[in-house]
Amino acid sequence: MTLLMGAVAYDPKVVTIWGGFRSWLQARGLPFDFILYSHYERQVEDLVDGKIHAAWNSPLAWLRTERLAKAKGRTVSPLVMRDTDRDLTSVFLVRSDSPYEKVSDLKGQAVGLGAIDSPQATLVPRSFLREAGLTPGEDVTIRRFDVGVGLHGDHIGGERDAARALLAGDIEAAAIIDVNHLLFSREGTLPAGSTRVLAQTPTYDHCNLSVIDSAPADLVKKFGDLLLSMSYADPEVRPLLDLEGLKMWYEGRRSNYSLLETAVEEESFYDAGGSVTAEEYTP
Repeated sequence: MTLLMGAVAYDPKVVTIWGGFRSWLQARGLPFDFILYSHYERQVEDLVDGKIHAAWNSPLAWLRTERLAKAKGRTVSPLVMRDTDRDLTSVFLVRSDSPYEKVSDLKGQAVGLGAIDSPQATLVPRSFLREAGLTPGEDVTIRRFDVGVGLHGDHIGGERDAARALLAGDIEAAAIIDVNHLLFSREGTLPAGSTRVLAQTPTYDHCNLSVIDSAPADLVKKFGDLLLSMSYADPEVRPLLDLEGLKMWYEGRRSNYSLLETAVEEESFYDAGGSVTAEEYTP
């Protein structure tokens, strides 16, 4: 039997990454292959239906997987995650010369967010605004940048567009994930000194490699053990790890998705059985 994994093709590099991992894993005795999906919703449904054994899931896809699996009497588990998937935050940026000192000061202003299904640039930030006493669409105007809908924010174009709109003065604040804040600063999208962080959310976890209970246990264990054994010092795998944005794999954990879970509930993004119930969302 071949262990079959799903991955969403949010970027052409996904083919390079998992094609390279496939060769590396097969060379070490694991019969492994992967299928590419155009969006996360179908990948999640195929995983729970047992059409694939594992899936490289966004945090939003992971939460839907849990709900769908529970509704069907199945169980799923997070096998591994990247070092860069743990304890992330989203930040609210404002222009350096703006008068705002706290999030509540944004009342009556326009805030830029990412795509409708972006955990880090829409769902978690909208929840954070509510926590600060601002109802999105009422106390603040929301301008959403829907780039790559269905990719759960993996396509970061919406965040980049929000950052550009902030600099242009079209909005008064923009919410992006902290790692993209650093990226946009390095690449020049956010010139040095042009913006400042107004607020930062609590931490949350991002992607994980999810497996369904019907997957062959021996192959799943070998898959996890091999990934955890990957060394950044190995010149064969370092380019692949760099492309996938990690230096080390960690065992997966369920413990740091509560922030997004709360946001999903507030937005009625999925119902308890895992059906898509978000208005305006068509992957």
